[in-house]
This record gives sequence, structure tokens and C-alpha cells, in this order.
Amino acid sequence: QVQLVESGGGLVQAGGSLRLSCSASGRTISTYRMGWFRQAPGKEREIVAGISWSGGNTYYANSVKGRFTISRDNAKNTVYLQMNSLKPEDTAVYYCAADPSNLGPFNYWGQGTQVTVSS
Repeated sequence: QVQLVESGGGLVQAGGSLRLSCSASGRTISTYRMGWFRQAPGKEREIVAGISWSGGNTYYANSVKGRFTISRDNAKNTVYLQMNSLKPEDTAVYYCAADPSNLGPFNYWGQGTQVTVSS
């Protein structure tokens, strides 16, 4: 079992930055595909960014491309999401997730961290 804990959320003004962290315990995530998702009130959960186990391949939703950066430190068993130029529409609960198979669904999820961007 893998436990994921997100941190770094908070309240920020539009145009500001936040860095989210996802710390894993229980097992190493160094061979897992990892992703960041978000869910805003009244909306479905959507993927924000993904990163391969090596960090060599990344994916971004069009809405965050050029503003967010996903990275990982396998030695620390941690994944990050650097969020710059934040917009009010980025307000959501952000979740970290792990896909052990690197091909299938994300099986492990954190509890989420709230990000609120004020205008």
C-alpha cells in the first residue's frame, strides 16, 4: 500500500504562485507514474499534470500549460507541482495520485489540498 499526503495549498492572489508537494510512504513511488488532479465545486475531477516514473515524460492539461510544472524527486519519494500565474479558475482541491502499472488507472490517491485563488 502507498499512502500519499499533499501539502502546500492555501490562499493566494491572482498572479501568485504556490508549490504543492506529494509525499509518499509505505512503498517507493520511484517506478510509478504520478499525476496531479483537481476538482472544483460542482465540477468533475480533471487531470492537471502527469509525470513518468523517470521524470522524462510529462503531460499538462491545456488550461495549465506554460504555468504549471510537475517534477519529482525519487530519492525523497516526493512529487511536486509548481503553480505560477495562478488564476481564480485554478481554485480547486488538488489531489496527488499514483499509477503503479504506468499504463492503467491511478490506484492510489491522497486526501487533497485546497488551493484558493482570489481575484
